[in-house]
Amino acid sequence: MSARHLHGRAFIRGAIQDDTLVTLSDGAITDVVQTTDVPADATRTAALIVPGFIDCHVHGGDGADFMDADDSANARVLSFHARCGTTALAATTLSASRPDLHAAVDAVVRATFAGRRGAEVCAIHLEGPYINVERSGAQDVASIRPPDIQEIAALIVEAPRLQWLMTIAPELPGARALIEHFKGRITFSIGHTAADYGDAVAALEWGASHFTHLFNAMSGLHHREPGVVGAALVSTDATAELIADGIHVHPAVLRIAARAMPTRVALVTDAMRACGLPDGTYKLYGYDVTVAEGAARLANGTLAGSVLTMSGAVRNMVELAGMPIESVLPLATEVPARILGVADRKGKLEPGYDADVVLLNEKLGIDRVFARGEELMPA
Repeated sequence: MSARHLHGRAFIRGAIQDDTLVTLSDGAITDVVQTTDVPADATRTAALIVPGFIDCHVHGGDGADFMDADDSANARVLSFHARCGTTALAATTLSASRPDLHAAVDAVVRATFAGRRGAEVCAIHLEGPYINVERSGAQDVASIRPPDIQEIAALIVEAPRLQWLMTIAPELPGARALIEHFKGRITFSIGHTAADYGDAVAALEWGASHFTHLFNAMSGLHHREPGVVGAALVSTDATAELIADGIHVHPAVLRIAARAMPTRVALVTDAMRACGLPDGTYKLYGYDVTVAEGAARLANGTLAGSVLTMSGAVRNMVELAGMPIESVLPLATEVPARILGVADRKGKLEPGYDADVVLLNEKLGIDRVFARGEELMPA
């Protein structure tokens, strides 16, 4: 593949630098340098050149869902989110029957190694089924069950080369044994939980290191009961997801979390199949979900994922939460790359890193996307 040169403003090592020449070749970034000596064939752009976004929590989009356990459906999800700037992600499942969960994992593995265009699957995120019924949100209550080491061992065998995340309620009987058994292999995330502050701190000591969609489906911060949110905020190492759609979490709280945890917040979408489609009614593992005015809800009003894209999350953190773009971009790139175990090759514009590059226009919309050096048409 011949080299491609991009020249303009770029987000490099935590700052926006003018006159940056980024060279892509054979799926990798081969050079990043500040210069006004630009090759004749370079693309000069007024857009902001940034690393491709990385989503640790995404269920679907463009009418498809990873729980469909279908090759064409998975291809649609990966293509759609890539065209929206997400060049890598964790394919996320829901609480489901054992056969359905196995089928979904099998299909994700096939998508991972199919060589199709689109976002790269870097991990599988099991959001359940070991969660608290009281905080199940839009998950299938009938599929929620006690932690089972053998069940997880059988799933991991199916995808030995992928990273694994798992959302778990640490107060459940058997949760500690599961976390301690797999803590070197699975990134355990505290979520969909009725735990209190003490339970959450204990789970971190057992080996959990992440929090699923912080503030949602967990105990909040109170001045006399810090809750799960308090445990996340005072931790020095644990990371946490934020759904920055302006609906799941108030913009002021998005700002508070990002300022309190500047190197530990990962923006996520929690996108479901309706993402990218008009308002209407869609399925989420058997449930009817109505999408209206940017929110996806069950009939009882419970939020059921989102219709957010990562580029939208970045824009919302700037426009709604009032954060500077230089502080926001790492939350969509470097932090999630670290969580998914790919920080040595994704999340930065550095020589030797994958050629995952997004060009953002002045309104922080998607101008162009390159996934492993291949240009994709924006959604």
